[in-house]
Amino acid sequence: MEELWHFIGGRRVRGKSGRFTDAYEPMTGAAISRVPLAGREEVREAVENAVAAQREWAAVNPQRRARVLMKFVDLVAREKERLAAILAREHGKTLADAMGEIQRGVEVVEFCVGVPHLMKGEFTDSATAGFDVYSMRQPLGVVAGITPALVSGRTDARSRLAGGRA
Repeated sequence: MEELWHFIGGRRVRGKSGRFTDAYEPMTGAAISRVPLAGREEVREAVENAVAAQREWAAVNPQRRARVLMKFVDLVAREKERLAAILAREHGKTLADAMGEIQRGVEVVEFCVGVPHLMKGEFTDSATAGFDVYSMRQPLGVVAGITPALVSGRTDARSRLAGGRA
């Protein structure tokens, strides 16, 4: 049975807690992989790494962030069949449903590629006597979410374009 890893700082990291849970194929009920359960040390390392990476990523201009996501879309397109097979196996979807789910995720990322235009702030001169009003969009920083299926991928794309790090 395949033993999975954590992914921290752009590299695969073995679990250190010694605790695992099995992941099951919903269609058969068979255990298909062992998933490491993170301990405090691994969570702290992941968060610290994300904070440092977010600072670097937020300093990258939105056009360059969009180019990174365009490369991601190309990569997903090249690997769509393989990704769909994994998604179908791990989530009990039909292959056609998995392909559709991946396509919907790609469409969200494609929309996000245009976000630099939407990230411009606004300015109102003399909104009231002696006051100008302005807004600017800034990244929130590191966030975490527990979401079903590929929803996390869609949310992650929006977060990354805005300069965040999930």
